Amino acid sequence: MRLNRISRGFIIPVGEIMSEESTQNIPDGRSFEERVFARFDAIDARLQRLEDEAARRALETKPIWERALAEILEVRQRLEEFRDEVNRSMHDISRKMAVLANDMVQLRADQTYVENRMDNLESK
Repeated sequence: MRLNRISRGFIIPVGEIMSEESTQNIPDGRSFEERVFARFDAIDARLQRLEDEAARRALETKPIWERALAEILEVRQRLEEFRDEVNRSMHDISRKMAVLANDMVQLRADQTYVENRMDNLESK
């Protein structure tokens, strides 16, 4: 389909003829500009309602998020305290295991000494 430019700057497909009937006016009684501006006003009002609703919801959820953040921080602090306590306990257990190992070595040495003495006494 070829397009043809008319002197007023409108583009109309070649071969198509527009009807000579005038466009029907909407029975509103307002001019086109008034109707367009009324639509803009309606859109602005709707947008304002949406923005107000978003702001209201943000205010409603803010305390929830603040509480959640406070609880997360509390859990983090408790976890750090627990980790410190576990580290202290592990260090304590490690020291006790070292003492136990030394005691076991000493006990085995004493047992070996006693067994050697018994063997010497029995062989005489």
